[in-house]
Amino acid sequence: MSHEAKAEPEKAAGSSSLVPKILISGFVATVVVVESVLFFYFVPSADDIAALAEAQLIKKVEATMEKEGESTVDDDTKAIEYSLGDYSVPFIPSGSDRNYRVEMRLFGTVQKKSMPKLDELYKERFMRLRHRLNLEIRNATLEELNENDLGLIQRRILATSNELFGEPILLGVGFKDYQVVEE
Repeated sequence: MSHEAKAEPEKAAGSSSLVPKILISGFVATVVVVESVLFFYFVPSADDIAALAEAQLIKKVEATMEKEGESTVDDDTKAIEYSLGDYSVPFIPSGSDRNYRVEMRLFGTVQKKSMPKLDELYKERFMRLRHRLNLEIRNATLEELNENDLGLIQRRILATSNELFGEPILLGVGFKDYQVVEE
């Protein structure tokens, strides 16, 4: 009987040491799940960040227009297109062994009164603009470059161009003859 009596306390001690381990594991798992859910809801996506940057840029342009005495009412006669050049940018997407090339004609929309200033800045900083646009294309994913509306790439190029020019002189950018070609 003494042999059976010794076995029961050992079983009780073994099962009681398992309960704290399960509780600790459950607590750690709960913390990980809660942190993951909080990250999912509170960290913005790339599209959200790009939309916020675009909204801030629009506010700056509107503030500049109001300082200069212009109304913020959209008027097609005030915005004109300005050619920002033809581009043919070769790149290799990450995780791929194939070469691609983006071919496009880039244009920007600018207020008519800002045209002489943009012309001067463009001539002065053309090579820097070309270099920055090449970097933007090469850093983009193939999915971003093949989107139908190209919204994210347009916002990036607009932000890059206005940053390079030193002020939000461009109201928007667009593409003519845009295509992604596999080489």
